[in-house]
Amino acid sequence: MNYMNFGRRTGLRVSQLALGTGNFGTGWGYGSEPTEAKTVFDAYANAGGNFIDTANGYQVGQSEEIVGDLIAADRDHFVLATKYTLGVTADAGISRSGNSRKSMIQAVEASLKRLKTDRIDLYWAHASDGATPMEEILRAFDDLVRSGKILYAGLSNFPAWRIARADVLAELRGWAPLIGIQLEYSLAERSADRELLPMAEALGLGAALWSPLGGGLLTGKYRGGNTAGRLTGLGGVLVRTEKSEQETAILDAVLAIAGELRVAPGHVAIAWLLEKAQKSSTALIPILGSRTRAQFDETLTALDVKLTPEQVQRLETVSAIELGAPYDIMTSSADRIAGGQQALLRPAFIPAK
Repeated sequence: MNYMNFGRRTGLRVSQLALGTGNFGTGWGYGSEPTEAKTVFDAYANAGGNFIDTANGYQVGQSEEIVGDLIAADRDHFVLATKYTLGVTADAGISRSGNSRKSMIQAVEASLKRLKTDRIDLYWAHASDGATPMEEILRAFDDLVRSGKILYAGLSNFPAWRIARADVLAELRGWAPLIGIQLEYSLAERSADRELLPMAEALGLGAALWSPLGGGLLTGKYRGGNTAGRLTGLGGVLVRTEKSEQETAILDAVLAIAGELRVAPGHVAIAWLLEKAQKSSTALIPILGSRTRAQFDETLTALDVKLTPEQVQRLETVSAIELGAPYDIMTSSADRIAGGQQALLRPAFIPAK
């Protein structure tokens, strides 16, 4: 497995694939027992992976507890990321959820205990609550960085405008900078192409990509009527099935290319993301959320899959979204904006550092 800095804002080195541990534990009534979780973790570590992603609410806190045990023997090797905002349980209460300083401080203290560590390498706000001022979130992050309880901070599932504003605020105030974002991204969900990914490229933020298999859609397993896994185990939460003509067309293309390469459909989906990561000026890190060792072993072999330029283009075309306003105006007016000399205008340069 290869390594890279997590964006252009930091020297933090992470592996090209992260391990998502939302399935570590059985607190949700579906997931991995500790022994199975260990086999997944060991396979990831043996493959060279070092980027572990969890959250305080995964499996009602069990995920953090299991991860803490797994990394204890070589804590310094792993880049440990966890999150706050959603609370440990769905009914955690008004004071134990949201983005406030109060919620953040109590959550980080509890996570440190469950993880059995003295610091968290990357601490995410799990989702925007739509109310807490960015100044409050950033200043609380900065205090935690200064105290050594967290080393870096990032925003997960936030609107691009809030992230961009936060980036500027941190720079102007001299607070600890944001180093990355976390978002859903796959062939089946490319909404981030409108704002989030261009923003990450421009600002040099690393991007951790969750649900790279499109909630199971891109494996093709639900097309044949398979009801195993999250479809029933988690009641369909974070699962995608074919509900539109485009989703059907995307899966058709994935299955066709999988047949051409004689690989599993999921390999094609991961390989497309890795191809995109190679062309990006910042780090794009897919998060693998395998529940079993067999699932992980099968997914990991995507590292060996090489798509042809023609196959990449087919996937790009079939999964493309309409960017909408103002981007359609910008595109249609590009030559006029350039004074009739668009063909002679060099693309904007994004520095690598």
